[in-house]
This record gives sequence, C-alpha cells and structure tokens, in this order.
Amino acid sequence: MMRPLVLFFTVVLLSACSDFNRALKSTDLDYKWKVAQEYYDKESWDRAIPLMEELIVLTRGTQRSQEVNYKHAKAHFNMKDYTLAAYYLANFVRTFPTSPFAEECSFLSAYCYFKNSPNFELDQADTRSAIDQMQLFMVRYPATALKDSCNTLIDRMRNKLEVKSFESAMQYYHMRNFQASSVAFRSFNREWPNSRFREEAMMLILRSDHEMAVNSIESKKRERLQEAIRSYRNFADAFPQSPLLGEAERLNLVLSAELENETPRTAP
Repeated sequence: MMRPLVLFFTVVLLSACSDFNRALKSTDLDYKWKVAQEYYDKESWDRAIPLMEELIVLTRGTQRSQEVNYKHAKAHFNMKDYTLAAYYLANFVRTFPTSPFAEECSFLSAYCYFKNSPNFELDQADTRSAIDQMQLFMVRYPATALKDSCNTLIDRMRNKLEVKSFESAMQYYHMRNFQASSVAFRSFNREWPNSRFREEAMMLILRSDHEMAVNSIESKKRERLQEAIRSYRNFADAFPQSPLLGEAERLNLVLSAELENETPRTAP
C-alpha cells in the first residue's frame, strides 16, 4: 500500500531537482529568475540562494538588480546564517542607499550581530558590534519606527556586558587575588555607575581591601588599612540602609583596631 505513495514523492523530488538543475544551467535570465523566486516563496532558501548568486552577476546594472540583491540577502537571513546575512544586508545598503528596502536591511544587518551575540561568559566582540550597529542605524534613520526596538536590544546587550564585567571581577575574588579584585571592582563601578550590582561591588571592594590590609607585609600595612577604612566609609555613605552594613561595620572595627596597633613610621 505504501509503494505508490513512495513512488509519488520520489517523482516529485526528482522533478524538483530537475527544475533546480535546469534553472542553474539555463542561460535564460527570466526563467532563472522565475525559478529562483518560486524557491524563495516556498522558503527553499538553499535552492534560491545559488540561483540568486548567479543572478546578482547577470542583472548587475539592470532594474532587476535591486530586488535580486535584496532577496539574496534576506534568504541568508531567513536561513539564520547571520554572519553572511550581516555582510550581504550591509552591502545592499551601501549599493542601494536610496532603496525602499535600505532601512529594513540596515536594521536587519545590525540585528544579525545581536543574534550572533553569545552568552556573557564568551567573547563579546559581536555584542559590542551590535550596539555600535544599532546606534549607527538610529543615526541614519532618526525617524525610524524601530527606535524602541533598537533601544530595547541595546539595553539587553549592555546588560550582558555589565554581567560580563562583574563576573570577570568576581573571578579574581574567588581566586583570592584580592588586589586584582579590588582594582577590577573599582573599574566596574566607574564603567557602570548605575549598575544593579553596585552595592555588591562596593562591598566586595571592602572585603578585598580588608583581606589585603590584615594580611599585608609590615611596610605596606598602615597604608592598606587606611585604604580599606576609606572603602568602608564609601560603602556606608552610599548604602546607609544596606543589609550588608552590619558586616561592613564589623570589618571596619577590625581594621580600626589593627590601625591603632600600627605606630606611624618616623624618619631616622
């Protein structure tokens, strides 16, 4: 009972392959374009793309060139090949800057970088490129209806960079490299002054400075104790209602007691 059905699908498949190969070998530009559009409309991107790659060359300088390049770029985007799609979409904008498709392609090119943006643990080059491209898009098209979408995507990517920066500093703390941890969290607070992690980062600066100070070599101990006490005051001033304030005050008591035991160095 299944053999006629299998035979039917085999015939359909061979026919489709035949159409594709015939169009690929054809020198009839109209026929090649007709078949390419049929595959495009059927979302057979892997068939549409090779035909359109030939048509890009064959239609260069003609009225059809714009549509061919547009659909070729969109086919890569629809295939989720975001690296190639970003290139072809951007190239379309450079080649046809006044096209009615230019704004869409400019946005989609930036969006490809967003789609390629990896988890925060990995290298964030594509994330930074996506932010740059989104901002460039809004400069090019200040009246775009996509402004809110761009800002939402930029916020999501900045959040990823913020988490990346915080977690990178946290790694130093977990490795008990307290000097590097203190520097990294201070750098984090300068880069992200309104971060939701700011309170935690300032507390981690205090903890790191406390560890460095109480375990310091004698020649640097007094200076490090004073620096750690400043870190306590900065935290207490910034977050007077913090649930971490009790811990901060206990650390400060230890630091102050250690400092009292330190006699100022006098010149010989």
